[in-house]
Amino acid sequence: MSEQSREVLRLENLRKSYNIGQPNEIEVLHGIDLTIERQDFAALIGPSGSGKSTLLNILGLLDQPTSGELYLLGQATSKMHDTERTALRGSSIGFVFQFHHLIQAFTALNNVLMPLMLNHGKPNAQALDRAKELLAAVGLEKFTDRKPNELSGGQQQRVAIARALMTEPALLLADEPTGNLDTQTAAEMFELFRKVHRERDCAVLLVTHDPRLSETCDRTIQLVDGQIQSDQRK
Repeated sequence: MSEQSREVLRLENLRKSYNIGQPNEIEVLHGIDLTIERQDFAALIGPSGSGKSTLLNILGLLDQPTSGELYLLGQATSKMHDTERTALRGSSIGFVFQFHHLIQAFTALNNVLMPLMLNHGKPNAQALDRAKELLAAVGLEKFTDRKPNELSGGQQQRVAIARALMTEPALLLADEPTGNLDTQTAAEMFELFRKVHRERDCAVLLVTHDPRLSETCDRTIQLVDGQIQSDQRK
């Protein structure tokens, strides 16, 4: 794979403002330049109010910048229609949140299948096999028929990770993924993210307030007052 094709995401002079044209207009992100490649296992850190959540929503194509450009897998996204952005997001980005957002009425297996079911309806045999393989990969091969309330917090987060990988994304975005977990379970989740990164050639960006987590990442991007203050690789 060429170096160019290993680029997953690139931001060029990206800005985000709210209340545009109003007296209380405010710019939250100020000309962000950033590149994420497949080999990156990175942490995004910064104090509350620094713009991390705004930037994460834009990275995940959940929100649009006011100006600048975001390239995902080489495709400029600023002028895409919503349907195009949704399709690109669904095929290229996996999300893991602090609150796992599992569907309580569904089994672990059906929760993992959800991204494909939303796009393609009833899953075929190949999709079922892939969902089972992913649950096995996160250590839950014996829990496919369990519902979320029958799983521990750590197990539910493992289901969420498997679900995020169902579409074989090029980028995995994780927003405070260990925030609700005890220290030991958080460490296990971190190792699981490492495994995903290593075995699935998937870039990982973790948004975290936990310095223990960010210090063990290969790259740390610090956002302060809507600007990247530092970007360090180990």
